[in-house]
Amino acid sequence: MEYIIEMLNITKEFPGIKANDNVTLQLKKGEIHALLGENGAGKSTLMSVLFGLYRQEEGIIKVRGEEVVIDSPNDANDYGIGMVHQHFKLVHNFSVVENIVLGFEDTQYGFMKYEEATEKIAALSEKYKLKVNPKELISNISVGMQQRVEILKMLYRDAEILIFDEPTAVLTPQEITELMSIMKDLASEGKSIILITHKLKEIKEVADRCSVLRKGKYIGTVDVKTTSVEKMAEMMVGREVSFVVNKVDSKPTNTVLEVNDLSVYNHRLAKDVVTDVSFEVKAGEILCIAGIEGNGQTQLIEAITGLRNPSKGKIVLNSEDITHCTVRNRNLAGVSHIPEDRHKHGLVLDYSLEQNLIIQTYFDKKFQSRGFIKFDAMRDNAVTLIEKFDIRSGKGATTSARSMSGGNQQKVIVAREIDRDTDLLIAVQPTRGLDVGAIEYIHKQLIAQRDAGKAVLLVSLELEEVMNVSDRIIVMYEGEVVGEFDPKVVTENELGLYMAGSKRSDQ
Repeated sequence: MEYIIEMLNITKEFPGIKANDNVTLQLKKGEIHALLGENGAGKSTLMSVLFGLYRQEEGIIKVRGEEVVIDSPNDANDYGIGMVHQHFKLVHNFSVVENIVLGFEDTQYGFMKYEEATEKIAALSEKYKLKVNPKELISNISVGMQQRVEILKMLYRDAEILIFDEPTAVLTPQEITELMSIMKDLASEGKSIILITHKLKEIKEVADRCSVLRKGKYIGTVDVKTTSVEKMAEMMVGREVSFVVNKVDSKPTNTVLEVNDLSVYNHRLAKDVVTDVSFEVKAGEILCIAGIEGNGQTQLIEAITGLRNPSKGKIVLNSEDITHCTVRNRNLAGVSHIPEDRHKHGLVLDYSLEQNLIIQTYFDKKFQSRGFIKFDAMRDNAVTLIEKFDIRSGKGATTSARSMSGGNQQKVIVAREIDRDTDLLIAVQPTRGLDVGAIEYIHKQLIAQRDAGKAVLLVSLELEEVMNVSDRIIVMYEGEVVGEFDPKVVTENELGLYMAGSKRSDQ
C-alpha cells in the first residue's frame, strides 16, 4: 500500500462557488506533502473535508487503502487524522493540559486523571522537543507555544496523519525554524504530514512533494527537490510572479508624521512597553518599523492610531498635535490604518463586503442622507473597489466578510484604506498569511502610495519584506528604538542581530 490517504475526485460546493472541483490528493506514509495555492484556492476546504468539518458532494476518501466516510472530527480522530487550524481552537482561560485533553478525558469515578494526563503530555513534549509547560495557562503563553499545544493535542490522540493549516502565518522567524525541525522529527518517526501553505521557501525546506490547487482545481503534483520556486509560483498563480519589488528611489518631501518621546504604559505588566520612541515619516517615503513580535510595535501603533493612550510624548500629523484626538478625528485628519489583526480591528465579520468598505465613511454626505444610508451609493462604491482591487468573493458586494478567504479579507481592508486617500498610510503586517500573488499586489499598492506622495509607515516581521519595500528601517527591541538603517546598505543578518537584541546603536 503506497498511500496512507487518498482523496479521489473530491468536489465541494458552497452557494455561488465551487471550492473544490474534482480534486485528487494522495499522501504517502512518512512524507511531508505540501498543499500549495493562492488564498481562496480551496486548500483549507479540501482539508476540512478530510477532517470531517464538511462533507463532499462527489468523490471518495481512502485511509490506508480502505474507503471511509468521515462525518465529523471525531471520525477523523478515530482514523488517526489530526489538524492544527490556522486560527487555533484553544480555550484561553484553560491550562495547557485542560486544552489538550478536552473531549478526550480519561476519568476515574467521574474525575479526570489529571496527573496521568500531565505526565503523558510532559513525556510527549520531551520526545518531540516541544518544550511546553503543561500547567501554564493558554492566555499566558506566546502564539508559537499555543501552536505547539495544538500539535500536542494531535499527538495525545495518537494521530498518525497530521494536517497543518498555514502553521507559520503568526510565527517569528526563530519559531518558524523550530517548527520546521519539529515537522522533520515527526516525519522521521513515521507520521505523515500535509502542510497547507503558500510560502514557497518553507516548502523547499521541509516538503518531499507538493500538490498545487488553483481556483478550486487540481493543477498537479511535483517533486520539491527538482522543481524551482519560480515554477511552483507559476503553477499556483497561473502566470509568472516577480519576486523582485520594482521601485525607484524615494524622493521624500515634507514631514507628515512626527512621534516625539512616546511612551506607553502597560498596567498588567506594571511597566512601559514603549519607551521614549521618536521618529518621523515624510511624504514620499516608506519607513519600516522592524522587530520580532512582542517588542512594543503593536502598542506604538495603537497609540498613533488612537486605540490606546500614551503615558507620555507627543504625536503630530501635518504640524497638528493629535496626541489626544479620537480615532475618528485622526481618520478625518488624514490617517489610514491597515491593522495587524484583520478580524479584531479590520473588519466586522458579520457585515457584508459593501458595509465593511464604508465603515469609516458611512456618515459622509456621499453615503447618507438625513441619517439614512444611501444603499445605491454604498453598492456602487463596493462594485468599483471590487473591480479596482480584484477582490474575489462568492456573492460580490453582498458577501459576508466572514465567508471570504484571508487574502481577500485583507484586500477589502487595503481597498478601503487606500481609497480614503489620506496623507499617512499605516500598514501593520499587511501581507501576513497571504500568497505570493497577493503579496506582490499589496507591495505594489504600498509603493504606488509612496510614489503618489503619501507617507507610508510599515510594520513588518518579514525580513524579506522589510528589505525590499522600505526606504528607511528602524528596529524596535523591548519597546525602544535600537537602530536606524538604510536597506540598500544593511544586511539581513545584521538586521536580525538588532531585532534579537544582540546589538544596538547609541544614537
